[in-house]
Amino acid sequence: MKYAYVYVLDTMADWELGFVIAELNSGQYFKRRGSRLPVRTVGASTRPIITKGGMTIVPDLTVDEIALEASAVLLLPGADTWKDPAHGPIVEKTKQLLDVGGNVAAICGATMALADAGLLDYRQHTSNSLEYLTLFSPAYKGAARYKDEKIVTEDNLITTGSAGALLLAREVIALLDLFAEETLEAWYNYFTTGNPKYFQVMMETLQDSNSV
Repeated sequence: MKYAYVYVLDTMADWELGFVIAELNSGQYFKRRGSRLPVRTVGASTRPIITKGGMTIVPDLTVDEIALEASAVLLLPGADTWKDPAHGPIVEKTKQLLDVGGNVAAICGATMALADAGLLDYRQHTSNSLEYLTLFSPAYKGAARYKDEKIVTEDNLITTGSAGALLLAREVIALLDLFAEETLEAWYNYFTTGNPKYFQVMMETLQDSNSV
C-alpha cells in the first residue's frame, strides 16, 4: 500500500476524517516504527474545493488515477453535495475497489451516495439512521441489511454516521492492522475519555513494541 486516498468535494465535513487522516499520514503510533501511510487527496477534477469549514483543498489526484488494488484504502467524507452528478465517477471507482478487495470507509453523506448506487443493498451497513437513507436515497433497497449500530464493518467496507469520526479512525486502523492491539485500545480510550492515564498506557505500549 503506497498511500491512502481521501475524496474531497465542496462542503465536505472537515472533521469527519480528521482523526483517521492524521494517524495514517503521521504514522506516529504505527507498530512498524518509522513507517506511515501518506494521504493523497482525490477530486472529481483538479479544481480546488471548499470544505464546510471554509478551507481550500487542491486535489493531488483525480479519480482515474486511483489504482485498483486490493491493498488500497479510500476514505469518503460526508458533504452536502454528494447528489451532484460530478461525483458519479468516484462512486463507480468505489464499486470497482470493493470488487477487487480494496478497502473503503464511508461516513455520513457518503453512505447516501453508496446507497444511491446500490452498493449497500447486499452488504451490512449503517448510516445516520435508516430513515436518513430511505428519505434521501429513493433507490435504496438495503433496509434488510441496515444495522442500528454506531459503526459497521463488513469485509472491506466500513460505514458510520456523522458522529462516528473517532470510531471510523479506529476501524480503519484495525482493518489495515497498523497499530498494535494494545496501542489502538489505549488510543481509542484516551480520545474517548480524555483521561491522561490512557495516554500513558499508549506510550508504554509503544516502548514495549520497540523493545521486542
